[in-house]
Amino acid sequence: MDFQQKVVDEIENHKDELLSLCSSLLQMNTENPPGDTREISDFIIRYLSSFGIETEVHESNSNMFNLISSIGEGMDDKHLILCGHTDVVPVGDIEKWDFPPFSGHIEDGYIHGRGASDMKCGLAGLIFTMGFFKKLNIPLNGKLSLLVVPDEETGGEYGVPWVLDRRLVHGSAAIIAEPSHPQHPTIGQKGSCWFEVEIEGTPGHGSLSPVIGDSAILKAVKAVEVLQKIWNFEVEIPDEMKEIIAITKGYIREREDTDTSDVLDHITVNIGTIQGGTKANVIADRCVIQVDTRLPFGVSNKEMIPKVKKLLTDAGIEAKVHPIGFQSSANWTPPTDEIVFSLVESIKEVSKKDAYGVLQWASSDARHFRDHDIPVLQYGPADLPTIHAYNERAPIDQVIQAAKVYALTSLKYLGVK
Repeated sequence: MDFQQKVVDEIENHKDELLSLCSSLLQMNTENPPGDTREISDFIIRYLSSFGIETEVHESNSNMFNLISSIGEGMDDKHLILCGHTDVVPVGDIEKWDFPPFSGHIEDGYIHGRGASDMKCGLAGLIFTMGFFKKLNIPLNGKLSLLVVPDEETGGEYGVPWVLDRRLVHGSAAIIAEPSHPQHPTIGQKGSCWFEVEIEGTPGHGSLSPVIGDSAILKAVKAVEVLQKIWNFEVEIPDEMKEIIAITKGYIREREDTDTSDVLDHITVNIGTIQGGTKANVIADRCVIQVDTRLPFGVSNKEMIPKVKKLLTDAGIEAKVHPIGFQSSANWTPPTDEIVFSLVESIKEVSKKDAYGVLQWASSDARHFRDHDIPVLQYGPADLPTIHAYNERAPIDQVIQAAKVYALTSLKYLGVK
């Protein structure tokens, strides 16, 4: 039997069920913070149970549940993990939405709601694939696991790394249903180095400034200007990364509305927050700047703090600099890896269009899989401009295509008996 064609056809014939599953997931409020996943976890457990699939539940934090479900036979060399997260970013000002953010409403070719693109529609495709494989009793020549995590949007401490560090599941490859272009899965990410710059001053009465006192805020203003020079730090891209960077730059210039391709071989720098002073009439004795830098291949996050300290010192700015938040180096899974090849070929077959992997200028849970030597890539349905924005939505055609790609890739990678 041609299981590959059968699965693709079955998903097409039951696409209304897939879209209904998307809507159901979107109707549950899983904003993080606070990250309460009790309702959606219970729903997923019951949905999989209806197909005879059991689920392991691992509570990593209060009301945060990691779910692991598996089908097929356990084989160390052939174990594919399908991964998705249930949490979403807060909706913000609800008055700025054109429709209820937890409606899961389907209209004009889109599914609407907070998390539609990031990433409940992709998650629905993974869950749907697991159910269909079990329903059709496909004799997989390996193990297929679904990993549903509750925490990604606030850093992911209680999600993927929590699970992998405890070896609750460990596979030979993984697919994360994070949003992507429909023809271009993400096979690598830049690194990150978030840090805090703490500057001290000398307090005094505000009515005497600038005659007396030494304002930490004024020093911080100069520091902010100096920190912009991080963009100009010299970066030596490794030879083995030059081709994929060139490919990704071409993709950005051809497919994106704005040419942001220079971020791939530069260190980006964002002044995220500035907090200083105690009162309007008191000369500020302390100011703290929080900075987000994203690191291209060739730059380690371990070398960033010394570089930043030297940059400030050379400018005559005394400051304490220490890392906070996200810390990682650039990482990728080569296009020649079996899981990447299988997924790209599946996209081509389903869409009848060309496809290839590209790099991402941000970070994701993929880095944790690679830290555990698990080849991984990201692919999911998305209306990219609406991610984390008001009126988030996902295109229906991409939702259906992604589900077919997940199923077809699983069959190609694992094979059947």
